[in-house]
Amino acid sequence: MSAHGRQADPVEAHAIKPHPAEAGPAEADPVEVYIADLTALLHGPARAKARMIEEIRDGLTETVATHTRGGSAPDRAADDAVREFGTPEELAPVCQRELTIAQARHTAWAVSLTAPFLTACWYLISSTAHGQDGLVPRTAQLLATQLTAVIGAIALLAALALAVTGTLARRLPTPHRLPLAIAWVGTTAGVVMGIATLTLAIASLLATDWPLLALAGAFAAVSHAVVAPSARACRRCVRLAFASPPSSGGVAGH
Repeated sequence: MSAHGRQADPVEAHAIKPHPAEAGPAEADPVEVYIADLTALLHGPARAKARMIEEIRDGLTETVATHTRGGSAPDRAADDAVREFGTPEELAPVCQRELTIAQARHTAWAVSLTAPFLTACWYLISSTAHGQDGLVPRTAQLLATQLTAVIGAIALLAALALAVTGTLARRLPTPHRLPLAIAWVGTTAGVVMGIATLTLAIASLLATDWPLLALAGAFAAVSHAVVAPSARACRRCVRLAFASPPSSGGVAGH
């Protein structure tokens, strides 16, 4: 009997904090329920998302205050404010497109900052493999020659994307497919960095200057760890942004 009773205790402990929408009618705050539902629908850089959610929360709070000053009861004012903003499903596409551009810029920055390190790594491979005999040094030198051009083009595209979504975005609209292009640029950079890490690891085992190659491989591995997750998050944001047609309504077209 007592053992059976003790087995139920963990279940009761996990049921302490329900979702705002599952709370009783007297406890559920329509604004907080709205914010929780909208937050669950959006994906993007943590800071940009938090800032956007806070702006929407402030807008809802101000709208509730306006209705309250107009004579509405607090509960009625909150319901009216939420109704004016539209449902979270209606507002999410507009917000998600803004977050997708923010994530694209994050990925472009990651590529722009790490590409010079990768270029230096390939240059180190080329200079170290030069004059050495053996299949691995020659293969490393060939890869260095080919992929240096690739990473240079990737860095140029990332810098262009930053300009288009930054300074030029104040004067010109951001191209609809640009975030998708940045996502695949970042993905390509991540693949190249993975190849660089593997090649440098193998070459360091057979080269006389292995400490330099091992250090370059560590730089390539760190660059891959920075760029690959950002590119993956960018692809996810693009899929969400393109999943639904642009919304003509909504208050958050800020």
